[in-house]
Amino acid sequence: MTLMKHLLCSAALAALLAGPGFAQDTPTEAPAEAAPEMGEADDSLEVVGDPPSADMVVASVNGTDITLGHLIVARARLPQQYQELPDDMLLSGLLDQLIQQIAIAETIEDGLSMGSELALENERRAFLAGEALSAIAEGAVTDEALQTLYDERYASADPSQEYNAAHILVETEEAAQEVKTALDGGADFAELARERSTGPSGPNGGDLGWFEKGMMVEPFEQAVVALEPGQISDPVETQFGWHVVKLNEVRLKEAPAIDDVRAELEEELQRQAVEDAVTAATDGAEITRNDEGLDPTVLRNLDLVQQ
Repeated sequence: MTLMKHLLCSAALAALLAGPGFAQDTPTEAPAEAAPEMGEADDSLEVVGDPPSADMVVASVNGTDITLGHLIVARARLPQQYQELPDDMLLSGLLDQLIQQIAIAETIEDGLSMGSELALENERRAFLAGEALSAIAEGAVTDEALQTLYDERYASADPSQEYNAAHILVETEEAAQEVKTALDGGADFAELARERSTGPSGPNGGDLGWFEKGMMVEPFEQAVVALEPGQISDPVETQFGWHVVKLNEVRLKEAPAIDDVRAELEEELQRQAVEDAVTAATDGAEITRNDEGLDPTVLRNLDLVQQ
């Protein structure tokens, strides 16, 4: 963060935290009482009390106007913790901040350095690009687009199978074979899992709940898929140890309701729209690059922009 940005942020915090609204329980003075005092220095100030508009001038600093629109935008861009403050506190604090910014900005007598001017150009480009992409992302989410994507992802997709299984995990093949022998002899699977399993599911009788293909390690998954409901597998080795697996049930996974996946679909629509827009804009632009052979370390040379 540059020194100027640090000072302006500090001024903003000081204005908000040191204002009358934070020092006492009574509200700050209404803008209507403060406006006439400032209006004496500039007859162009509108009388607070007129129907509010974005171009309503609420303060003037050496002839530079601060409008209600400036304040509204400043409030909208505050961090979330400030967004929750009472509006009367924010009005006073933000107005103080903007007044201080204008006053301190005018103390620059010789203009900005080249580096600062270039930084402003970069920030302006980034801001405009962000605004353009925000509009594109917002416009990409429509009921029709959501329904189309939902149909592609879920409604029209072939249903997948889900498996409900339990297992007993032990450290050695010999121990796994002992478990299998006990089960073949009529031992209760859940009880044996609570007694012998070293896995986290042991206290729950080895229950793993429902899962799809791809959610378990491959040897374990292969054993599950090969079973019929109610069957118990031979010992299966994975990187976690030796398993004896019981398949409880198999079912077709139902497609989720569109509202349950709305956020996911909206994010995908927006991401794709932004990617397409960036690609289209870049491909359609006349671009000439002259960076070939440029020494990358020159990026560290701040002396070049200190004029």
